[in-house]
Amino acid sequence: MKSKGNLLHTVEYFTKIHDEFLKEWDLAMLTGDTSKVEIMSDNYFVTFFNKKDDKPSTLNREEAIDGMRQSVNALLGAKKRFENRVIRMRNLESFVVFYELIIEKESKELARFFTIENWEYIDKKWEIVRELEEHI
Repeated sequence: MKSKGNLLHTVEYFTKIHDEFLKEWDLAMLTGDTSKVEIMSDNYFVTFFNKKDDKPSTLNREEAIDGMRQSVNALLGAKKRFENRVIRMRNLESFVVFYELIIEKESKELARFFTIENWEYIDKKWEIVRELEEHI
């Protein structure tokens, strides 16, 4: 039997955390309020690989949040679909999540990305520490 402390660090528990995160994205896309999806660590960064550029662009936490807010407000009413999600546990305090992100508005696909999120348990909460976004 697992101890109560380790229940926070199981694939099943983390999957529920990530499910809630995805639900918060649904709300953010409807309301424009991204506060509940701004759960990045202080040293967070995201790297984007665009189909047009050979060179990736990397944003720190502040730049990523600013860009996310602008993007959500520009796409109000759009939907994000998270397809083919796979969650892997690195250790008790680290998970990696892989999925295909599809952004649609009015039944039209606007963008498609392959996403990798790296999560860590920091100061008694789960945070994203880095992401990779590959435009498909």
